[in-house]
Amino acid sequence: MKAKWIIAGAGVLIVAGAMPWAVGYVTEKQWQEVTRELNQAQPFLQMQTDDYRRGYFGSELDGVVTVLNPDSGETRPIAYRAKVTHGVTGSFIDFKPVEGWAPEGANWFEEHPRLTLETRLWGTAVLELEAPAIAINNPESGESLRTSGGIARIEVSDTGSQAEALVVWPQLSFSGPDMSIRVNDFRVEQDMAHLSGDVWTGTMDASIASVALTSPGTPRLTIEDLQARSSTQANAGGERLDSRLSIEAGKVGYEDQAYGPHTIVFALENLDVASWGALTTSMAELQGMALAPDAGGPEAFERQMAAMGEVSTALRDLSAAGFTVGLPELTLDTPEGELTGSLLISHPELTTDQKAEMLMVMQQLTGEMNLSVPSALEEDYPAVRMQLAPLVKQGLLVQEGDRLVMAAKLNDMVINVNGQEIPLPPLF
Repeated sequence: MKAKWIIAGAGVLIVAGAMPWAVGYVTEKQWQEVTRELNQAQPFLQMQTDDYRRGYFGSELDGVVTVLNPDSGETRPIAYRAKVTHGVTGSFIDFKPVEGWAPEGANWFEEHPRLTLETRLWGTAVLELEAPAIAINNPESGESLRTSGGIARIEVSDTGSQAEALVVWPQLSFSGPDMSIRVNDFRVEQDMAHLSGDVWTGTMDASIASVALTSPGTPRLTIEDLQARSSTQANAGGERLDSRLSIEAGKVGYEDQAYGPHTIVFALENLDVASWGALTTSMAELQGMALAPDAGGPEAFERQMAAMGEVSTALRDLSAAGFTVGLPELTLDTPEGELTGSLLISHPELTTDQKAEMLMVMQQLTGEMNLSVPSALEEDYPAVRMQLAPLVKQGLLVQEGDRLVMAAKLNDMVINVNGQEIPLPPLF
């Protein structure tokens, strides 16, 4: 019996001793697969591994991250090195830029930031950025950036089908000659689950305790208790999708006065998952083509036209399956009372025969819009009067008691606004 235990113990030691090599092998394969999928999924950040030197208890790798500026089309390469430590069940990767976290001679950080990736054999990975306090000054432009220490963390599990994200930054401030912005207690939490294609479900909660904007010659603008919440869930056995985003501000202050709360809600209801996934994928491809280096060539133009055709087909399929989109709630508090409104646009679900006869998406869209504005806003504030006066003159806003109201309905490509019919041009 004693000999059996000795043999079993020896077997355990042999397996445990061999695990770092196995973990290192799996980690290298996982790294290659993740970078390939990341590069294919979007054009803004491309990762290249120049050299991966795998050892027994650890590895080293060199590579380049290329960041694309979508506004200018310019790219910036950032070379990095990483040290990989192999454990029994996973690896720990510590990344560092080759040229350092700050330009030579600059003193941006109190301590060095730390970017790490922890992986497990069963398909779990945690990417974490620990950032110290930051102080960046630009003497030429007069701009400066200040932040407290913060943390950003993403945990991916179930071989990439589940993800959780957390970002916490107590203070951020930017100041320049024209404007200064200060943000306190920024926090984001998000849970996501892969549904199909590029479609994910889950929830997101983001909050900011306060935002302050100051500019020379203008009163200070403050926003307190700013919150954004979103929820996306699948219905009908994963074939339909509902999504809702609400943005709330406790108070908005201007010229020594503060008013609130303010709420705006955006909703997507009863979307066909397959069509929605095709639409988002084709739009992402179209955007990537527009940012490609050869975007102006004849071949690129043909690819863009084909992608636009895919977008049109996906939009047509999405509409034929039926949907509702809009702003079910809009509430803004003002010194003279609440401004309220709503907007909902729908398309009915079509049969196969009806879809075949479908000439354009707009043809069967229906919708309703309501807006109610305190009359005193138009009377007491010249800036508001300039915006509302043309609508009042055209009868799109009408007086009802102490309020200006708009009631609009869309049907058969005609909008009826307070009794006035406005035909719509056939746009799509």
